[in-house]
Amino acid sequence: MLTAVWGVYLAMNVLTFSLYGADKRRARRGRWRIPERTLLLCTWLMGGLGAFTAMRVFRHKTRHRRFVISAPIAAALQIALMIWASLSLPGRI
Repeated sequence: MLTAVWGVYLAMNVLTFSLYGADKRRARRGRWRIPERTLLLCTWLMGGLGAFTAMRVFRHKTRHRRFVISAPIAAALQIALMIWASLSLPGRI
């Protein structure tokens, strides 16, 4: 059970990081963008750490208050949730 939870957490963070990177690349090229709603949804659906990291690595969405506030809060809450899950759920990582 715990391994599955960590797998979902890792996959969601990789997906979110990739989406932020793709959106930055598309912005530079003047192409169709990934909606902000999608980026925020992924951030809050266990992708907070990926979003926070992507914002720093790609320097993307760092002027948008909604993202600057949401990403670190989502990341902190999700890390706390994963620590709790690791201590509470049966299984090994």
